Amino acid sequence: MHCPMNNQNPSQLRIQAAKVKFECHFSNGTERVRYLARLIYNGQEFVRFDSEVGEYRAVTELGRPIAEHLNSRKDFMEQMRAAVDRCREAYRVSEGFLVPRQRMEGGDAKPTVTVYPAKTQRLQHHNLLVCSVNGFYPGHIEVRWLHNGQEEEAGVVSTGLIWNGDWTFQTLVMLETVPRSGEVYTCQVRHPSRTSPVTVEWRAQSGSTQSKVLSGAGGFVLGLLFLGTGLLTYFRAQKGKEPAGSLGPNLVGTTVALLGELWVWQLHRSLSFPVGLTCPGNAEITSSRFLGWRHEESWLWG
Repeated sequence: MHCPMNNQNPSQLRIQAAKVKFECHFSNGTERVRYLARLIYNGQEFVRFDSEVGEYRAVTELGRPIAEHLNSRKDFMEQMRAAVDRCREAYRVSEGFLVPRQRMEGGDAKPTVTVYPAKTQRLQHHNLLVCSVNGFYPGHIEVRWLHNGQEEEAGVVSTGLIWNGDWTFQTLVMLETVPRSGEVYTCQVRHPSRTSPVTVEWRAQSGSTQSKVLSGAGGFVLGLLFLGTGLLTYFRAQKGKEPAGSLGPNLVGTTVALLGELWVWQLHRSLSFPVGLTCPGNAEITSSRFLGWRHEESWLWG
C-alpha cells in the first residue's frame, strides 16, 4: 500500500510516540455538538480532525502527509464523522448523574451545609466540629465558624475545594474546640448562588442525644460510600467495553455538565509508531487516560 510518508524528509520519520486528544464540545445542550481529534507530538498539535470541517487538516508541515493518508481511508473517515453522534449519546446517558437543573440559577449551584462533630465525645473534651459544604458551583466560597455569635479563627482547618465529578464542589471546614453545655457553634457560608449567607447551628448536647445524631450521620455517609463504589464500578465497566484499536472514544457513561454553556470532554491517548514510521495507519494505542472537563479557558481538574 502506498503511504504518503515514504517521500518525506527522514527527520520527519523519527516519531516514536504521539498523543491523540479527543474532545466533545457542547453548547446549549446538544443544539450544537462539535467533535475534535487532535494529534500531538512533543507538545505540539500537528494534525486535527474537526467534525464541522469533516476531514483531517494539517496544523504543521509534519501533519500534512498524515492528514492526506487518513482522509483517504473512506471507512475510517465515516467513523470519524459519526463520532458526533457518540458525543450526543454520552450527553444523554450522563444527564441522570448531573446536578439537577432546578438547583441552578444562572449557571450556579447552591451549597448544602451540614454541621456535625467528628467523633462521639463527652462535653468538655476536645472535639472537632465539621462544617460540610457540598454541591456548589462556582468554586468561590467563604466559610466561617462562629462561637456564640463571635467569629472563631484559631483552630480552623479546611480541606480546600474537592471536585465532586458532576461540576460541583465540596469542602470541609473544621473547628477544634472543647464544647460546653449550652454553647452554640454556627457555620456561616457565603456563595455567589445565594443573596444572603447560609447559617447552620450546632448546639452542645448530652451524650445520649449526640450519639443518636452521629449514628444517623454515619449511616448516611456509609450509604454514600456504597453508592460511590457502585458508580465507579459502572464507569469502569463502560470503559472496559471500548473496542481495541479504536481511534475514537467510547463516550457511553461519560459525565457531561449541563450548565447551558460550552463544556469540553477530553481524553488523551498515547500512540506508538514503529521505528522508521512508514504509515500512520500502523500506529497502536498503548494507553488511554481521561483528562477531565474544561470550561472555556478555566481548567477544573487535569
